[in-house]
Amino acid sequence: MPESETLTCYKHPNRETMLRCNKCERPICSQCAVQTPTGYRCRECVRGQQKVFNNARSTDYVIAVAVAAGLSFLGSYVTSFIGFFTIFVSPFIGTLIVEAIKKLTGNRRSHTLFVATTVAAALGSLPVLIVRILSLWFGLRAGGFNLYGLLPLIWQAAYTILVIGSVYYRLTGIKLG
Repeated sequence: MPESETLTCYKHPNRETMLRCNKCERPICSQCAVQTPTGYRCRECVRGQQKVFNNARSTDYVIAVAVAAGLSFLGSYVTSFIGFFTIFVSPFIGTLIVEAIKKLTGNRRSHTLFVATTVAAALGSLPVLIVRILSLWFGLRAGGFNLYGLLPLIWQAAYTILVIGSVYYRLTGIKLG
């Protein structure tokens, strides 16, 4: 029976290992290993792979923020008239925002771009939400509160939450369900 070669981690020469990076084939210990969908890789290979996927240009941020805020505001305004159906329309609006941004940015990507887009979508939905909050506030101060006066605020808050979630999850590629 042939003896197998004893491998040591390329970063920690005092640690024996049987694990290799599945890209560069260097021996790695469990501390240096990063689990990917295709197996374990060393940190350098993972960093190199991430750089390939982060390819957004500076103009993409401007485009994404403007489009996300604008479409989110329009969606917020439209959904302010449909009440309960907001919970069905809001994810669709989030998808519309993402598809518009992907098309306008040439499908370039980066984590910072995704976060900026999500924040812009949230900010775009705030003006109508703030109007709803102020309307409820002034109604309460005048002594005219009823449960039905609270519903428009609930639907507007639902729009904001659903659009933010939809935009973020669709941009990052997280699959729910």
